[in-house]
Amino acid sequence: MLIGGIEAGGTKMVCAVGDENGVIKDRTSFPTRQPEETFADMIAYYKNWDIQALGIGCFGPVDLNRQSRTYGYITKTPKPGWGNCDIVGAFKDALGVPVGFDTDVNGAVLGEVTWGAARGLDSAIYITIGTGVGVGVYVNGGLLHGLVHPEGGHILLIRHPKDTYEGKCPFHKNCVEGLAAGPSIEARWGKKAAELADRDEVWEMEAYYIAQAITDYILSYSPQKIILWGGVMHQEKLFGMVRKEVLNLLNGYVAHEAITEHIDQYIVPPALGEDPGIMGAIKLGLDALG
Repeated sequence: MLIGGIEAGGTKMVCAVGDENGVIKDRTSFPTRQPEETFADMIAYYKNWDIQALGIGCFGPVDLNRQSRTYGYITKTPKPGWGNCDIVGAFKDALGVPVGFDTDVNGAVLGEVTWGAARGLDSAIYITIGTGVGVGVYVNGGLLHGLVHPEGGHILLIRHPKDTYEGKCPFHKNCVEGLAAGPSIEARWGKKAAELADRDEVWEMEAYYIAQAITDYILSYSPQKIILWGGVMHQEKLFGMVRKEVLNLLNGYVAHEAITEHIDQYIVPPALGEDPGIMGAIKLGLDALG
């Protein structure tokens, strides 16, 4: 059985074909231009494959309410040309197969739950910290939706005592994305994160913010595993610093050995490397078959 998967991003669209066991048979990518021309390339790619279903993990905001007239749409995105875009309808009409749909980060956590670091667990969160901050939430054996979908990248934080930077997010300056995403690091310190590897004060502040967010997620969702990734987390020493600060902030309140004794196995990078999103998209397609 062949299943298509799309990791739909604001810069590029990753397209893959895999099977029900999560084995990727082929992949390609297309630059994200205007919807009509971008979709044409992607649809042409999938017409070369006899796929039974397609899954899409998409940048947002998106409408995930199946009772809504705009289900499957990208809604009020700031990306020019993509607002009010019926991405699910475009592929369903062109390919004539069931289409599974969710946010890109929910797709990533689904990939890790199905084939990766959270395999066999019924709750986990996936946090990506890069150009922005996104959080995918899997609880009680399913992806979390609600009034819209989780926007954990915008929870509000207490500022670091030495931080004078106002914050990058135009909506709320002191959210995780506004204080800890890659563009925030560059704006605060005058250099890209990759150029600041030897500046301990940069990463101490970054760990302070990331750990605050993770502490809030632990207290809110009680996940069995936290998967942390994105361009900022390629700074490997951050993992140890974040784990230490989480323990400090929790202060023994969540007295479970997974945290108190094995936090290095609790807050982890993805087991699927750079592939959680596309693997999760394939699982969304598989699930769309019912």
